[in-house]
Amino acid sequence: MSHVRSNCDRGMVSAMSKQRRAADTGRTSVELFAGGGGLAMAVEHAGFRPLLLNEFAKRACETLATNCAIPLEEGHAPAIPGRGKRPPLIVGDVRKVDFEYLRDQVDVLAGGPPCQPFSLGGVAKGDEDDRNGFPHMFRAIREMRPKAVICENVRGLLRPSFKPYFDYIKRELSLPFEERAEGSDWRDHNEILRHMQDSVHVAADESYDVEHFAVNAADYGVPQIRNRVIAIAFRRDLGVDMDNFKALVRPRFSDSSLYEDMHSGAYWKRHPEVPKAVRERVMARIPVPQQTLRASEEERPLPWRTLRDALKGINGQSPLPDVPPQLLDRKEHNLGGFTDHIGWPDARIYPGHTPNELDRPAKTVKAGVHGVPGGESVMLLDNGTHRYMTVRETARVMTFPDKWQLAGPRGEKMRQLGNAVPVLLGEAFAEAVATALKEAESEK
Repeated sequence: MSHVRSNCDRGMVSAMSKQRRAADTGRTSVELFAGGGGLAMAVEHAGFRPLLLNEFAKRACETLATNCAIPLEEGHAPAIPGRGKRPPLIVGDVRKVDFEYLRDQVDVLAGGPPCQPFSLGGVAKGDEDDRNGFPHMFRAIREMRPKAVICENVRGLLRPSFKPYFDYIKRELSLPFEERAEGSDWRDHNEILRHMQDSVHVAADESYDVEHFAVNAADYGVPQIRNRVIAIAFRRDLGVDMDNFKALVRPRFSDSSLYEDMHSGAYWKRHPEVPKAVRERVMARIPVPQQTLRASEEERPLPWRTLRDALKGINGQSPLPDVPPQLLDRKEHNLGGFTDHIGWPDARIYPGHTPNELDRPAKTVKAGVHGVPGGESVMLLDNGTHRYMTVRETARVMTFPDKWQLAGPRGEKMRQLGNAVPVLLGEAFAEAVATALKEAESEK
């Protein structure tokens, strides 16, 4: 399998232009539950200057310290960083962080509260699980009063069994200053919030307009099938037009456009290295696209990106070289100058544990290294063999830039990636938030 740079992927923006967009616009952000840094990176790329990050996991903190932040231990009062300076990273329990010093200083509060309480792969205790991070997000909102909130989590929040609790989360996000009494049941607090929404006037600067979006990351240019829910809140006194915001986050990529490109040959022109037998096998299983009437070609969604696209390079990345069989030895060989591009032996496929195929978006990256159900960390090559994906290949599937260095052994690096927000998905929503805030301010 060889990888050649593609010059034909419409809509791809270079990594350098993303960095230029991250130049200080005067807007600010705070990131909680920062993990390996995907959402924090996305928010900064959208032009928000980070004032503070918080994370508990040791290896994730090492990753953030290596790439973008200055670590501080619990109990230290951070200063607001100057423009162009690295933000402080409070290493430790979010419950011990005082956010009052940032009151009215923050445009966006972002974070992905721990998802184990709601994930299908977790214990699914929901509100009963003390790893639930939402109460800490709400306290941070009360203390900082951010203009907007971006909250990402697993699609399990939308399961029918959790719908009453997710409705409660949205009510609490809407009315975060109506604090839940210590020791009280969430159902009782939910009734109080419901009554306030129906019949009580709440100050506009102490309430938020809230929407949630069930998304597939592939629809936002991420070369991966990853179903998540993103909740967005805007402080009501800003007067943000939520209908306009919904239009801003409309998906721009589609599977049908990918199939169109495969049938027209455009996809294969981007990948001339693919053997004829592989092309024929792929074409035999994809659907024939339906004819769609469009006023212009500009209305056509961009094609879903595939694992092969990711390995070849998007957003100005250079192609990743393949890992030859003799280098499946757990050693860093600095292949092509890329770090973490390390071959790992003994990958297996069997019924129910099938590999990623190159000409589809990758399966959902999960917080595990080997033995995760479904074969998400295994890749089928053009020659019919298979191997584990490297950390760098997995990072590309999460749309992390190649320069982003992950800390810890392989398992910890894969865990950070599996728990992260894909950068391009985060950017789509963070850029829309920036636009919505700008439009609202221009109306004042």
